[in-house]
Amino acid sequence: MLLFLVATTTSSNSSSNGNHTQEGVPSTGHHVLPIVLVLSLLLLIVALLAWYFLRLKNQRKAVVTTVDKKIPNGILEEQDATVVLLPRSASAAKNYPPLAVEHLEDEYRLRSADDGKLFREEYNSLPGGHAQGTYEEASKDNNKDKNRYPNILPYDHSRVVLTQLDGSSASDYVNASYIDGFTVKNKFIAAQGPKEDTVADFWRMIWEQKVSTVVMLTNLKERKEDKCYQYWPDQGCWTYGNVRVAVEDFTVLVDYTIRKFCIQYQSSDAAKTPRLVTQLHFTSWPDFGVPFSPIGMLKFLKKVKAVNPQFAGPIVVHCSAGVGRTGTFIVIDGMIDMMHAEQKVDVFGFVSKIREQRSQLIQTDMQYSFIYQALLEYYLYGDTELDVSSLEGHLHKLHNTFNQGDRVGLEEEFKKLTNMRIMKENMRTGNLPANMKKNRVLQIIPYDFNRVILSMRRGQEFTDYVNASFIDGYRQKDYFIATQGPLQHTVEDFWRMVWEWKCHSIVMLTELQEREQDKCYQYWPAEESQTYGDYGVEMKGDALCDTFSLRDLVLTFLPEKQTRVIRHFHFHGWPEVGIPAEGRGMIDIIAAVQRQQQQSGNHPIAVHCSAGAGRTGTFVALSNILERVKAEGLLDVFQTVKSLRMQRPHMVQTVVSSRATDGTCVNRAKVFHFYIHLIFF
Repeated sequence: MLLFLVATTTSSNSSSNGNHTQEGVPSTGHHVLPIVLVLSLLLLIVALLAWYFLRLKNQRKAVVTTVDKKIPNGILEEQDATVVLLPRSASAAKNYPPLAVEHLEDEYRLRSADDGKLFREEYNSLPGGHAQGTYEEASKDNNKDKNRYPNILPYDHSRVVLTQLDGSSASDYVNASYIDGFTVKNKFIAAQGPKEDTVADFWRMIWEQKVSTVVMLTNLKERKEDKCYQYWPDQGCWTYGNVRVAVEDFTVLVDYTIRKFCIQYQSSDAAKTPRLVTQLHFTSWPDFGVPFSPIGMLKFLKKVKAVNPQFAGPIVVHCSAGVGRTGTFIVIDGMIDMMHAEQKVDVFGFVSKIREQRSQLIQTDMQYSFIYQALLEYYLYGDTELDVSSLEGHLHKLHNTFNQGDRVGLEEEFKKLTNMRIMKENMRTGNLPANMKKNRVLQIIPYDFNRVILSMRRGQEFTDYVNASFIDGYRQKDYFIATQGPLQHTVEDFWRMVWEWKCHSIVMLTELQEREQDKCYQYWPAEESQTYGDYGVEMKGDALCDTFSLRDLVLTFLPEKQTRVIRHFHFHGWPEVGIPAEGRGMIDIIAAVQRQQQQSGNHPIAVHCSAGAGRTGTFVALSNILERVKAEGLLDVFQTVKSLRMQRPHMVQTVVSSRATDGTCVNRAKVFHFYIHLIFF
C-alpha cells in the first residue's frame, strides 16, 4: 500500500508538471522518474530489512553466548540437542600464573569486581581442548547415538575403552574420559549421564574399571528436560546387560543422597564376586547457574573422599554432558590437594591440563568463579567438622586458647562469623515502605531469595510479605520457617503463613514480655477461641511439661470452613539474659517437635523468638547438629551457624559481648559453645 501511494503520488505530480516537458521527448518519458523512484525505494527497503534481520540475528546469538550473570546460567549449561560452547576471546594466548593461598582473598575480590569481568577474561583465555585431539571412535555411525550431546565427545587418546563383546568393535565405546587428579593419574572418569540405551555400558564400565564410587551432579530432570536416565533401581535389584545391581541402602540428606549398591557381573561361565558401589548424588545444584554457597559442595566433596576406598579404581563423575559440573567438581578436588601440598592454587593451569583429556571441561565463567569461591571458603574456614567423641577436648582447647594468632581459638572462630557480610541488597521486599512497619527489628529482615511468600490478596498490593525465612534442616530443604514474634497488626499474616505453608508445629522461644519489654503479641486465644481476620483459632488443650508448655490449637480457614490441628511448643527455660542453665530442656523440646513432625508429615516447622534470629537460630542450629550427631556421629558447629547466617541475618547472635542485668559481660561465643557442652555432656 505504501509503495502504491508513493508511485501514484509521483505519477500525479509528473502529470501536473507536464507543461515543463521539452518538445520532442516521447510521452513514455513521463513514467521514467516514478519507476526509478519506486525501484530506488524498494532497494532501500530491502537493504533496511536485510540490515535489521542481520542485527536481530546477531542480538539473538549474543543472548545465547554472552556470559552475563543476569541471564540464567543454566541456558548455557546443558541443552537437549547440544551443549552451547562459549566463544574463545581474542586474548586466548594470555596466561595466568599460580596464586599463593594468602593472596586468594584479595585476588577473588579483584576478579569479582565489575560483575566478574576479570573472571570472564580469565575463563575465555582457556584453551578449548587438545589441539591434536581426535574423536574418531565417538563419531562412528555405530556410536553416534550413544552420545547425549553431539558436540561433547571423548578424545580417542583418553577415552575409556570397554572390553569388546563377541568381538564387536562397536561394543567398546562409552562416552567417558580418564581425567587426572592433582598428583594421581586417571583419578577420575568424567562421563555423560547415561541414556536409556547406554546404561548397560555404564555399569560395565564401573565393573571393568573397578569403580567403587560414583559422583552424580545432576538431577534426572531439570526444567522439565531429561538430563540423565535413572540407571539404578529404586528398590530390590535389576540387571543391566551383564551387571546385576541390588540396592543395599540409601540416605537422604539436605544437599545430597547416598545410595549403596551391591553389583555382580554375570557371565556364561559363572557369576563374579559381588562388589559394593556407593553413589553420592548431589541434589542441590540449581537448575540455573551455580549453588548460592560452596558450603554444601565442600561437605559433599569431603564425603566423597571419605567414602572412596584407598585402592579402588577411578571415581566416576558425571552430570548430564560430563563437562560443566563434572569439571567443576574435579577442579575443586585437585586444587584443594594442591593447596595442601604447595600452599598455592593454579586453577587456570589445571583446567588447561585436564581439557587436554576432555574438551570444554568447565562450561561457564560462573562455574569457573565458583571454583575460586569454593577454594576461598576452604582456605578461610578449613575443615571444622568434628567426631562427637573429640568434642570435649576441642571445646576445652577453644576455651583455653588466648593467642590472637591461633586460628582455632574460640574468639577467632566466632570472629569469622560476626565478620560475615549482611547482604542488604537482597532485602528489597522487606525494606519497602509498605512492609517496614511489619518488621519488629529493622536490622532483621528476610532475604528475598528465601523469604516466605504469602498469596497476594486480590486488589491489595504488598500483602504477600511476612517477616519470615525458609531455613534448611539436616535432611530436608526449607524444613524450618524462622520468623519474628508477631506484632499486633501482623497476627493474621502469621496465621495465614501457618495455614498456607501447612505448618503443624510452632516453636516459641520467648515470653510475651521480658525485662518489662514487649517481645511477642499473644497470637492464640487466652481461653476458648478467637478470630484473626480470615482465621479462627480454638484452644483444645494446654499442658505444662518440665520446661515448656504444650498447646493443641485448631486453626480454621473461615471462608472455606477447613480446619487443621496445630501443636504449639512454648519453651520457658530461656532466661532473660544468656542461655538456659542446662541443656536437657532444649533436647526434650527438640525431640518432642521431631515426634510431632513424623506424625504430621514433615511440613515446615515455624520457629520464633522475638526478632526471629538469636534464640531461633540457636534452636535450629542445635536441631540440625543433634540430627547429624545421631545419624553420622559428626558435628560442625561453625559451618552450621555460618550456613544459617547466610539464610537469615543475625541467626545465632554472636556479638562479642552483651551486658547482663547485673552489669557483667556475657561472651556469646563462649556461651554458645558452653551450651553445646551442656547438651552433649
